[in-house]
Amino acid sequence: MREVDVVGVRVEMPSNQPIVLLREASGERYLPIWIGAVEATAIAFAQQGVTPPRPLTHDLLKDVLEATGNELTEVQIVEMRDGIFYASLVLSSGVEVSARPSDSIALALRTGTKIVCAEDVLDEAGLAVPAEQEDEVEKFREFLDHVSPEDFESR
Repeated sequence: MREVDVVGVRVEMPSNQPIVLLREASGERYLPIWIGAVEATAIAFAQQGVTPPRPLTHDLLKDVLEATGNELTEVQIVEMRDGIFYASLVLSSGVEVSARPSDSIALALRTGTKIVCAEDVLDEAGLAVPAEQEDEVEKFREFLDHVSPEDFESR
């Protein structure tokens, strides 16, 4: 298992499908995982420190874990089968619960829990970006965050 960091949520064009982008903590691979809009919002809220007036589902699950004395010790992205990613929530009691990666990531961000990914998943679905290209990737990410369709209209 390799530790990964959450880079953020992006929208893939032209399908308009949200992606959560993970990056190998000590490596050069990125792992894009297509997710739903609700989960994308939950991840973005957690990254931005937004606290909704009423708990969302991931906030509720965090509160249930705390109220029952369970601690989320690790989120594991364990496999990819037929293009679908699978994850496990590892609790301090030793119990492992199967979960979607998007829900697992949203919960991990709320609890400050480490996220790890199976090496074979990174080998199969990870995208290598050499360190010398990091600046270019960051510039491109910045461009994507600020570009609008109107920027491409012919004048």
